[in-house]
Amino acid sequence: MPDRSSTRAARGPRTSPLAYRPDPGSIPTQPGVYRFRDTRGRVIYVGKAKNLRARLSSYFADIGTLHQRTASMVTTAASVEWTVVANEVEALQLEYSWIKEFDPRFNVKYRDDKSYPWLAVTVGEEYPRVMVGRGSKRKGTRYFGPYSHAWAIRETVDLLLRVFPMRSCSNGVFKRSGQIGRPCLLGYIDKCAAPCVGAISAEEHRAIVEDFCDFLAGSTTGFVRRLEREMYAASEALDFEKAARLRDDLAALNRALEKQAVVLGDGTDADVIALAEDPLEVAVQIFYVRGGRVRGQRGWVADRVEEGGTAELVEDFLLQMYAEDAEGIPREILVPALPPDTGTLEQLLGDLRGSKVRIRVPQRGDKRALQETVARNAGEALALHRTRRASDLTTRNRALAEIQEALGLDEVPLRIECYDVSNLQGTEVVASMVVFEDGLARKSEYRRFVIKGTGDGAVGQNDVAHMHQVVSRRFRRLLDEQARSEQGLAARSPGEDQGPMLVDPETGRPRKFAYAPGLVVVDGGPPQVAAAQRALDELGIDDVPVCGLAKRLEEVWLPGQEDPVILPRSSEGLYLLQRVRDEAHRFAITHHRSRRSRTMVESLLDDVPGLGEVRRKTLLTHFGSLRKLRDASVADLAQVPGIGQRTATAIKDAVEQQARTRTTVAVNTATGEIEES
Repeated sequence: MPDRSSTRAARGPRTSPLAYRPDPGSIPTQPGVYRFRDTRGRVIYVGKAKNLRARLSSYFADIGTLHQRTASMVTTAASVEWTVVANEVEALQLEYSWIKEFDPRFNVKYRDDKSYPWLAVTVGEEYPRVMVGRGSKRKGTRYFGPYSHAWAIRETVDLLLRVFPMRSCSNGVFKRSGQIGRPCLLGYIDKCAAPCVGAISAEEHRAIVEDFCDFLAGSTTGFVRRLEREMYAASEALDFEKAARLRDDLAALNRALEKQAVVLGDGTDADVIALAEDPLEVAVQIFYVRGGRVRGQRGWVADRVEEGGTAELVEDFLLQMYAEDAEGIPREILVPALPPDTGTLEQLLGDLRGSKVRIRVPQRGDKRALQETVARNAGEALALHRTRRASDLTTRNRALAEIQEALGLDEVPLRIECYDVSNLQGTEVVASMVVFEDGLARKSEYRRFVIKGTGDGAVGQNDVAHMHQVVSRRFRRLLDEQARSEQGLAARSPGEDQGPMLVDPETGRPRKFAYAPGLVVVDGGPPQVAAAQRALDELGIDDVPVCGLAKRLEEVWLPGQEDPVILPRSSEGLYLLQRVRDEAHRFAITHHRSRRSRTMVESLLDDVPGLGEVRRKTLLTHFGSLRKLRDASVADLAQVPGIGQRTATAIKDAVEQQARTRTTVAVNTATGEIEES
């Protein structure tokens, strides 16, 4: 608790943050913790600051300059209050206490992305028991893990009970065996020392439990060596039965250790943390490394409801992770980015642990490689979470309904088309069209566009003009398809089906642009939206709504509107629009890269003697990319139809010459002198 504090509050109506803004002179400049409340007095956000006056003043700047999530928070709030503390460590402690007490809606709250099993030892009981469990931790129990699969824990425990014959039965079985004076099956097969019937004392059983816990905690080498010494001593004493039993125990321990590969050769105790982020959510993965071996793994997913980058997310996570689990704090914590005030957080965690704690970003070696592995796990966890969220029918229906309501559409937009433009400094300009039907990607309907230049062949870097061209071309094709459908209907006999001709009668396939979307989304703000709407107006199309999704603040823009539509942070509609926009961006980038690669290959092959247009296209088709062409040997090139040994040698020389040129430029750039050879 803070050793000195003062609390101040300023209240007012919810209409504007300025209505409840406190007098700047009344806000202290000391460290402290603040909380915003809504009109009902509920705490909606808790934060800390080194300088309360400077931090709180930033919330009352022009709304237009604030991050969208921050703007949403300050307009929801109706009052702000603060508490001064003695130092920044106390500020961290009080911030966590308030977050736990009030559960504010605008603070990041990490939740398990699934239920992880723990290996638990009930050390608080007279006869401790080992068991597999899930859920929150309990006092008087020592936990190991968590692990990915319960069956893997049970398999490991089954191996270790041969060496550490401690109790693993339930309380009911333990009491019943004591009453009848006969142990259960595990006691007969030497996987339990049978304390229930007095075969060993409570002190002897606890010694076995302590050895078991030490082994799981990473003290494996000393125990294995001790068993080896006992085995050799028994053999020398001609007690071959005991030596054989110890040999089997060693084999069981080695099989258990094989399941936990060494990842850090220095035997470090560390928690390795990585994040995968998008503008709406963040996934966190942690690997628990003890004695250089991965002892457990766990993951969380959280909504991003606060303004801040990776460093702030790391600080929030570490505070929530370790504030109530001092026993779980390791000596070293490896993170993707250092928290804003690393020293203060290290001091707090060190005080909780009782010894020094180091937080750092690994730069090289095994630790860097391990964190990259954890980062891949985090990325896969976020992708899986998105897939589960997108595959839920109820969620998709809610998302489409929210979009309809927010944009004022006459119908639910069952078919959404999104357009994005990609270029490299005005060259190789391409665009993409992706289609989502009923909230799911329909990849067979995706289309690519190559932006056409003006009369002089120039294209340039004008995203607005490019967007106008793409939308015009797509919907001109729609009108053409509709005209052909009407002609086909007119040519049908009276007895034929008079439905729309959405299928090409010649190929039997759906017409490429025959379906009109319920909503057009463009990647961009008001200029791109205006260009798309102008294209539709020029074609006389007035029944297709248009909106744009701007990346910076995730704002939804409508044609002719001065202010954007702000969907709630937790809106499924916003999540769906973001997925559509991101998919269009991905598809455009992929198309752009493939064209850029083909252009580079064509440029590279222009000066090869004896290589005409036909054979250049054959090479492009055969290898597909510049990288594969570079990796090809002369023999590989000579196997391409129409490419002889001499031409293959010339191609290889051209590729190697280009590689040397690129290397020379890179080296000279590093020294500050750029030359082209």
